[in-house]
Amino acid sequence: MGSKSDLAVMQDAADVLKELGVEYEITVVSAHRTPDRMFSYARAAADRGLKVIIAGAGGAAHLPGMVASLTHLPVIGVPVKSSNSIDGWDSILSILQMPNGIPVATVALNAAKNAGILAAQILSTADESLVQNLIKYKEELKKKVEESAKEMEG
Repeated sequence: MGSKSDLAVMQDAADVLKELGVEYEITVVSAHRTPDRMFSYARAAADRGLKVIIAGAGGAAHLPGMVASLTHLPVIGVPVKSSNSIDGWDSILSILQMPNGIPVATVALNAAKNAGILAAQILSTADESLVQNLIKYKEELKKKVEESAKEMEG
């Protein structure tokens, strides 16, 4: 994430990854305040064993795109509605509008949970146990909706 203040949003990604049994790391890397750290982090990510990067940032939100420009790994961007944000639109558009050749998968504003699920789905293409965890997770989502429907109708 671009700032420690983003943790309130990004924690959802960590929580769902933990629930699905996916190991992860979490840190602060600012594209603007610590560009050397960002370069080092992104360039070394694959060598450290990372398979997918989730990058959340608010405001100008250059972190996901810059990280994507420095690695071959898939990058999922989480636009964060920060205190200096223009209702989150600046972050959304900064992450969404990437030039051809540097894709960033972009989830909804503050939707770090979806970023975690998407990362798990990407990883599941090479991990059958993760496939099973995702199937169980989605079955639980279905069950909750069906229970809510019964409550409303009953």
